[in-house]
Amino acid sequence: MTTLTGTATATLSLDQLPTRQWATVLDVERRDAPEMRELALRLTEIGFVPGEAVCIVASGVPGREPLAVRLGHTTFALRRHEAELIHVTPGAKNHG
Repeated sequence: MTTLTGTATATLSLDQLPTRQWATVLDVERRDAPEMRELALRLTEIGFVPGEAVCIVASGVPGREPLAVRLGHTTFALRRHEAELIHVTPGAKNHG
């Protein structure tokens, strides 16, 4: 991703974000399959929208699933395939 100033910003999916590192939601990927479109809509409806601060606060063992994800004042449990639809950039101005 490139900003208006022409500098590149790191973009990764939420499932790739290290634990306890804050990030900013960029978007939720909308795939073609109907069940994936419904999942993307559900993630957006619960608050995974551009500009929101997000942080993985814990993860299960083994396989780092599920992920406990902090969004605002709420913590959600997401499966890795759900978290991979959420694109983020590391760092968040307004969190906690």
